[in-house]
Amino acid sequence: MSHKRVNVAIVGLGFGSEFIPIYQAHPDAEMYAICRRNKAELEACGAKFGIPKERRYTDFEAMLKDPNIDAVHINSPIPDHGPQTIAALKAGKHVACTVPMATKKEEIQEIIELQRKTGKVYMMMETVVYAREYLFAKDLYDRGVLGRIQFLRGSHQQDMDGWPGYWPGLPPMWYATHCVSPCLAILSDPAKGKLALAESVVCHGSGRIREEFIPIYGSPFAIETATFKIKDSDVCAEVTRSLYDTARQYRESFDVTASNASFEWQQLEGEDPVLHMRGLPEHQIPRRVKVPDFAGRLPDPIRKFTGAIHDATHLSFVQGGGHGGSHPHLAHNFLMAVLGNQPAFPDAPTSANWTLVGICAHESALSGDRVKIPMW
Repeated sequence: MSHKRVNVAIVGLGFGSEFIPIYQAHPDAEMYAICRRNKAELEACGAKFGIPKERRYTDFEAMLKDPNIDAVHINSPIPDHGPQTIAALKAGKHVACTVPMATKKEEIQEIIELQRKTGKVYMMMETVVYAREYLFAKDLYDRGVLGRIQFLRGSHQQDMDGWPGYWPGLPPMWYATHCVSPCLAILSDPAKGKLALAESVVCHGSGRIREEFIPIYGSPFAIETATFKIKDSDVCAEVTRSLYDTARQYRESFDVTASNASFEWQQLEGEDPVLHMRGLPEHQIPRRVKVPDFAGRLPDPIRKFTGAIHDATHLSFVQGGGHGGSHPHLAHNFLMAVLGNQPAFPDAPTSANWTLVGICAHESALSGDRVKIPMW
């Protein structure tokens, strides 16, 4: 009996090229095609990874016409996420897309409607909910170690000076999924259809970025911090984002305050997370914990990629520490969803909610009002 393999095309070959060897090694994937606007860089990448010349595209629309492509993995610049996802779904392709889903509400709504109409898989490739620190905290919660969750907090602070042209002046909360997603994912159980969703948000802007950046998006804030209410839950979450003119080592973090034990992400690179245990006096002393790798959850041929990075010079890795070994987990979950073995996580409605928290938070920061998050 023949074994069905998913023919994958990758769009965007900076950060995106990190996924090429993962798909090449995965037993259920065929790393079929690549796409990049820059012809010279496209050819160099194709030669490096042995992608046939006839499957190297500079034109995204031309690539979508190839009937052999089953799935498109989008890693292009943020302004392209919405339009390229919409085009790929219309072409009948499954879609994985790096964060955020889009920056416009109407694009997000169209993606959800297209996904439902076509029946194709959509998955936002959110790294944090597959990072080893998050998986460790989620495992503690699922096993009852943490007890009842009382409060959640996420932060993503990053200095984006030197990044490509669309970044300067970007509203911090437009790129908030790295800190929003773990706060909602830990309360979710996608295998059982239980998905925690944010229903409303209040956000405050603080400080001021350099004057020449402000007119680009009409956003003056150096930092945006928001609290959001989780639907059908008594738990509240707080998230903080910064992109420019704020001195702080890169940090994507996620803290869980719970009844029996609380988890705190490490403050600095090279440190270990902290567990606070509640109980007898001798248990009140916080302790640092070593986080396991969780590669055992993956097919053997791709387990090495929780630690392997082929291009550690890319800014996302210089600042992001390899995204916590998340890449092979993301690729595997997407492929299993395409093959119908498990639901995509996050799926289209969940990805929309995680993204809309940030979009609505920025609206709140500008208006001063609580903003209800659309449920499509």
